[in-house]
Amino acid sequence: MGETIIRVATDVGGTFTDLVCFETDVATGAARILTAKSDTTPPNFEQGVLNVLAKAGVDPATVDFLAHGTTVVINALTERKGVKVGLITTEGFRDTLEIARGNRPDFFNLHYQKPKPFVPRYLRRELPGRISYKGEQLKPLDLSGLPAIVADFQADGVQAVAISFLHSYADPAHEEAAMAELRRLWPDVSAVA
Repeated sequence: MGETIIRVATDVGGTFTDLVCFETDVATGAARILTAKSDTTPPNFEQGVLNVLAKAGVDPATVDFLAHGTTVVINALTERKGVKVGLITTEGFRDTLEIARGNRPDFFNLHYQKPKPFVPRYLRRELPGRISYKGEQLKPLDLSGLPAIVADFQADGVQAVAISFLHSYADPAHEEAAMAELRRLWPDVSAVA
């Protein structure tokens, strides 16, 4: 930390990337606020952040704290826009996200309809293998079905794949192995685990 503390917050939106910078003089406590706005730059959203930093005259090397947010994902989810996604999950849990908690937010509304799932059932696939909530392997991961899943996803026009296995927070080894094999089979797909 130098003589000035620089704290920056950025937000990547669907159209603009915004910045607010707080500069505080350590000796006097005097503060200055800078703001800037730049175009968002999909699909390289980081370029919009770099652009807005430059526009504000903020050198990234001098930033002491950076808070970064985005409404791009929130907008895509609420507007149901985006690429076709395939989901690979733990065997037996294909429908968990669709079932959710099973409750109704408007309990007495007899006409209530659950929102459609973000990934339709035909694009949700399972692989055998199981990790316990303690991170113990209950059943080894079997990746033998992954080539067929990849072929089906490619035939269906999937552009991104999410891998989400039960209890991966306790041990991500199965997700990491599935991701490594997915990258080997389909190196150019956008994927997250």
